[in-house]
Amino acid sequence: MEYISSRKNKFIVHLRSLAADGDYRRQNREYLCDGLKLLMEALDKGAGLRSILWKNSAQELPGLDGVKQYTAPAELFDYASPMKNSPGPVFTLTMPEERTGDIRRAVLLENVQDPGNVGTVIRTAAALGVDTVILCGACADVYSPKAARATMGAIFRERIIHLDIDSAAELLHGCGMSLYGAALSERAADIRTTDLKNAAVAIGSEGRGLSRELLALCDGELIIPMTRGSESLNAAAAASVVMWEMVRNA
Repeated sequence: MEYISSRKNKFIVHLRSLAADGDYRRQNREYLCDGLKLLMEALDKGAGLRSILWKNSAQELPGLDGVKQYTAPAELFDYASPMKNSPGPVFTLTMPEERTGDIRRAVLLENVQDPGNVGTVIRTAAALGVDTVILCGACADVYSPKAARATMGAIFRERIIHLDIDSAAELLHGCGMSLYGAALSERAADIRTTDLKNAAVAIGSEGRGLSRELLALCDGELIIPMTRGSESLNAAAAASVVMWEMVRNA
């Protein structure tokens, strides 16, 4: 166990870079999470735990053999942590290799840039049994601290794939699935009347919706009925409704 007391320590610099820089995360194939609950979840799911920074003092936990551990005083820990007033610990994990395999249910996000929304969709997908989340376009980095934290541990067990829209449509159709796009259009069918077995649904950002290019690859369009005067739902709320409908009559 190494005690750290300087902001110039290489490990502290490394943690701050992981928190702030997506290119640095991808280069190192490593990302950052925060909190004892998430750490316990990571250990339970066998995530690739690399290192831990404890605040003031370490806790003894099973399963930490071979994991590099450090302690730091509260002021230095707060400097290194991406979360304000965190009790800690901060820990790093190896980014998993992306896998496709047999997909039964999937939700696809296009250009959803809010990390909280992306994390919430992953958390909801894991809770409802939607086995795959596909991220296309300029989606928020799921391995940023805010997005990873919003998954509440689902990032350790949900299948997450990054693809361009053509590859995503090819993958889903190759699995024998239909691809629907959630859209505000006259030709969109009421989601309650659509059979979503063996289907994936694409959801875009609240402001712009899905791109024309992606809609052209879809087998149909869906709409979530809302009361008059309601313009739209944010991506996480829309995805939650969509995924509930996907599993409700499965």
